[in-house]
Amino acid sequence: MNKFDKARHAMVEKQLKRRGITNVNILEAMASVPRHSFVSSEYQNLAYKDTPLPIGHQQTISQPFIVACMVQALNLKNPGEATVLEIGTGLGYQAAILSRYVKQVYSVERVPALMIQAKQNLQALNYTNIRIAQGDGGYGWPKYAPYDGIIVSAAAPEVPQPLLAQLKPGASLVIPIGETNKQTLIRVTHNSNSFYEETLMPVAFVPLVGEHGWAEKETL
Repeated sequence: MNKFDKARHAMVEKQLKRRGITNVNILEAMASVPRHSFVSSEYQNLAYKDTPLPIGHQQTISQPFIVACMVQALNLKNPGEATVLEIGTGLGYQAAILSRYVKQVYSVERVPALMIQAKQNLQALNYTNIRIAQGDGGYGWPKYAPYDGIIVSAAAPEVPQPLLAQLKPGASLVIPIGETNKQTLIRVTHNSNSFYEETLMPVAFVPLVGEHGWAEKETL
């Protein structure tokens, strides 16, 4: 067991299990995906710390607990058969976690350079059930809708309506909503003809940029 394996095991035991991550399959996914392979070499020694890390283009990779919490919050009834949409691929870490938990992952990344690097990272590690597209994540990926769950890894001022339209009945959307520097993580569940919203926890994410997020500014 190398130093990264030891650090990843400690992360699961101390950061996840002790803070309410109880889903065994998610814990196994978090224990198997090498987070250090999704950050630059200068941050690899910090890869399993309880902190987000910069990945360039004013974007970050979320801290491990937040990733696990958001995946668990999807409340997937049959994850082995589930199709999930991720908004904000980054360098591919959360997509890799999802790929070990669900049948198929579709992911949308706004920054072309990050999308390219994410594809390279995932291909190098042989994650084969992930498809990535470049675009405005607020529109989702209608081609493969509806989804069994949607995770948004960037903060919006309000829930993008196109994403709600891409949820299957009974499925949930997990997204940070609020100001650009302070948000609340919420879960919105599609209940037949209505949507039920729950508040989960305070969080801080980079802003979702685009028509259904914040205006394009000093982002690229």
